[in-house]
Amino acid sequence: MKVFLDSAVSTSWQLPAGCPPVEGVTTNPTLVLQAGLPVTLATYTGLLRAVSDAGLAELMLQLPRPDVTEALQWLDVLQSTAAGARVKLTIKLPCHPDWLACIRAVQAKDQAILLTGLSNPVQLLWAHGLKAQYVAPYIGRLVADGRDVWPFMQACVAVQQADGPALLAASIKSPDVLSRLMAYGAAAVTLPPASLVAWSGDALTHSAMAQFDRDVASSQSL
Repeated sequence: MKVFLDSAVSTSWQLPAGCPPVEGVTTNPTLVLQAGLPVTLATYTGLLRAVSDAGLAELMLQLPRPDVTEALQWLDVLQSTAAGARVKLTIKLPCHPDWLACIRAVQAKDQAILLTGLSNPVQLLWAHGLKAQYVAPYIGRLVADGRDVWPFMQACVAVQQADGPALLAASIKSPDVLSRLMAYGAAAVTLPPASLVAWSGDALTHSAMAQFDRDVASSQSL
């Protein structure tokens, strides 16, 4: 399973020992704003170069508006910058019919896409029909809305296994949710760097280590 960092703050991409290998970075307009950056083409090209400098392989960028002319203008620059930086680029677009013209225009440029924010199986089937490379449901938002997300996650994995879009699960709020996604066979997850750092240790592990230290010391008197 690939792990992506959900952050536009490049200084947060260097993780301490104990964290898993990271494939790349995902962003969206909200994350860019939270990083104190404007949602502009210059910001996006800067993120591509930062991903390259960090030694990461992939960047997933969300276009700001369903404006086909603007999307194609941005895409020309982003594809060129990604090629120069040797970073695999995926374009994120909301899973909504208002974005259909933009989705098709981006795909016509032989560009991999991720459809984000889908929340039900009909949207999943639509994404499959559009031949998207990834789908990204927001698990935390679905749970907060009172939904049982696991039948939907099973459906996403089943479609993934039938040559459909790969599941990139987002908005993961606990290690238990991450474990279940791993067991289901999700292709990828995206997590804030702080979550990976926090979950890289565990109180039970620390307790066992402390017991070993005490027992080593006690054994010296034998």
